[in-house]
Amino acid sequence: WVKITEVENADDCRLFAAHLSSNDRCSIQLYQNQLGLFGKISGTTVVNVKTSRKFRDPSAWYHLMIVLDTTQATEANRVKIYVNGVQETALANTTYPPQNYSLAINNAINHYVGQKGDNTGYFDGYMAETYFVDASALSPTDFGEFDDNGIWIPIEYDGAEYPSQDTNHWYLKFDDSSNLGKDSSGNGKNMTSNNISSVDQATDTPTNNFATFNSLALQGASNISISNGGTTLNSQGDTNAWRSAAPTMAVQSGKWYVEFTAAGATTFCGVSNINDYDADVNYYGNWNTSIGFYGISGLLFIDGATQTWSGLDYGSGDIVGIALDKDNGYVYMSKNGVYANSGDPTSGASGTGGVALTTGNSDYSASDYFYIGASHNINSGVLQANYGGYTTDTPSSAASDANGYGTFEYAPPTGFYAMC
Repeated sequence: WVKITEVENADDCRLFAAHLSSNDRCSIQLYQNQLGLFGKISGTTVVNVKTSRKFRDPSAWYHLMIVLDTTQATEANRVKIYVNGVQETALANTTYPPQNYSLAINNAINHYVGQKGDNTGYFDGYMAETYFVDASALSPTDFGEFDDNGIWIPIEYDGAEYPSQDTNHWYLKFDDSSNLGKDSSGNGKNMTSNNISSVDQATDTPTNNFATFNSLALQGASNISISNGGTTLNSQGDTNAWRSAAPTMAVQSGKWYVEFTAAGATTFCGVSNINDYDADVNYYGNWNTSIGFYGISGLLFIDGATQTWSGLDYGSGDIVGIALDKDNGYVYMSKNGVYANSGDPTSGASGTGGVALTTGNSDYSASDYFYIGASHNINSGVLQANYGGYTTDTPSSAASDANGYGTFEYAPPTGFYAMC
């Protein structure tokens, strides 16, 4: 299972690879955002099977399965690609391996998860429930099923179909934060973790999908990107230029809570109507129907103008909480757990200390979808978002919402939830 949060890097990344050299290798890869199996032996391409469709949805978990069986007489049966339980039949490349051919995978060379094997082709996103099964061509129903809503979900693979001759199987469950490369199959095929540690374990999973920054909805200056599972907004150069990010989820109703770790005082955290996210106006509070809370002097911006507001200034390292009450039409801002303007997110229809979503927006409708995002204007700076599923800033309190979801520095107000 994978969630591709940095879509631009899926142009050339590896999910799994066996790599001896550039001339002797085989990998399951996302190349030009298309999923496929590619391999070379002695410099000659022996397999290149790739989907026609591209995988560019940073909000989705995908179940990806490659079945390789070179014993098949029909060449099209030697490599099968499944996505969310369904076989991909529209293929852009169809170079199948010769019958009974041995590829680099499952030979006595190094195998890698999440990179090519030569310190390139790194995968950016989330992984879960990763299996390798030798000597048996299984089906997607061994690992997943459709729920009552027609959504493909994971099920536990009991391992009963590990054949006796399969001595190379492994299962990465990623549940041991002290050893994320641990083989949970019982076969002892542990992997060595490289550049990941306990802080890289996330609660964003195929069965509980959280919002992150949307890599397809970045706006403002050039040299803008996201990283760390879609939770870090990066900027390089372009001093005095705004960069903004929107999340992968918007809400029409309910009460929602998000935290941001400020990159500096020139940061806006806020909300916007999904229909008015303006790529030409580069910070929250500076386009129609958006509301932005500014770090400098704690100013409140709506539609490009400052408003009367008893705010809280904030700067680098401060944690800004945004509580969006879509049911009652208010948004609240906090700094390190203290709400500005004597705000009380639990006040409901009275909106005590909150900012009405109708402010400066005569066209507001209760049915409008809103999202929670942020902007910053920091040269070579980073802004961290915590929608509940993952953050590089390890919260000291690990507070969750009433459903037990999310890991925040400060507890969400009563009745407010992580965006999942």
